[in-house]
Amino acid sequence: MHYDYLIVGAGLYGAAFAQQMSAVGKRCLVIDRRPHVAGNAHCEEREGISMHYYGAHIFHTSDEEVWDYVTSRVRFNNYINSPVAIYHGELYNLPFNMNTFARLWGITTPQQAQEEIQRQASRHNIGQPKNLEEQALKLVGDDIYQKLVKGYTEKQWGRDCKDLPPFLIKRLPLRFVFDNNYFTDRYQGIPEEGYDTLVQKLLEGSEVLLSTEYTEFVEQNPGIASKTVYTGTIDGFFQYCYGPLEYRSLRFETEVLDCENYQGNAVVNYTAREVPYTRIIEHKHFNFGTQPKTVITREYPAQWQPGMEPYYPVNTGCHQELLARYQELAKSRPDVLFGGRLGSYRYYNMDQVLRAALDGARKELAQG
Repeated sequence: MHYDYLIVGAGLYGAAFAQQMSAVGKRCLVIDRRPHVAGNAHCEEREGISMHYYGAHIFHTSDEEVWDYVTSRVRFNNYINSPVAIYHGELYNLPFNMNTFARLWGITTPQQAQEEIQRQASRHNIGQPKNLEEQALKLVGDDIYQKLVKGYTEKQWGRDCKDLPPFLIKRLPLRFVFDNNYFTDRYQGIPEEGYDTLVQKLLEGSEVLLSTEYTEFVEQNPGIASKTVYTGTIDGFFQYCYGPLEYRSLRFETEVLDCENYQGNAVVNYTAREVPYTRIIEHKHFNFGTQPKTVITREYPAQWQPGMEPYYPVNTGCHQELLARYQELAKSRPDVLFGGRLGSYRYYNMDQVLRAALDGARKELAQG
């Protein structure tokens, strides 16, 4: 059988692209090397709890069309992301807001908080920041940087803050209100039945093959589709012929605990450098669970190497020349469309992935 599109990756990008194409009568075959759909947003049930298998995924957007696109297919809950941070036994609300400042300095008014931040930031007399550390100190001063930024950032990126470019934190959100909602988007929530259900709805009308490796599949089925939509790594597609781009990987340790409530919050960040994991996720709180047991996951960042799972691109600007070479090489394959976080080498949020998929599909259809 011949298809209009072979879509490699059954995550949000691939599923939304397939939905748009199948809606106008195009034949789509979606393959994924994993045994499940939904990509990194995949959920599994343990002890009656919907577990975010590859780490926390909270959907948030101000894009009305994207919000309508997902909520017209599945029901979302009203979860609000309000993480907390622990630094050497001290607990702080995130994002940085009046609750955080009150805990740090015992202050009660926005003016007091602004004055303290300005006092700490000004004593460094930093002109043009040369690295992330200088950028953070200029923006927020010592206390916030040392307790809540430095260790977490170094774990996340695998580098000292002095070796990271300043533009990674062009700004640090400082909110001079008592509000622990991490996001400022108009819409926020999590699918009540998990992201897999959403993706399965999007894939209705397309054929799906799981546990299927792209390279082997196309070798065995040459010419199976007129075009390919590829959501894996763009450098991996070309066998790293110019060398690999940089990605970060993650490692997860999950356990079931015989208690009803382990940490009282879905996401708790551990910001001290010496704590090897960046956060602990308690999954039941994403859905306001009351199960007798609980499931937690410790999340460890890892330096990516070819053969490991790439979770997100490290687009620090150091690899722009290499990326440009791969993007130029991609022009030699007009039969392949690259998309998603890895295919476009962009750190997308979920709503941005869907927006890119919808726009990409429409552009493709407009070109005939």
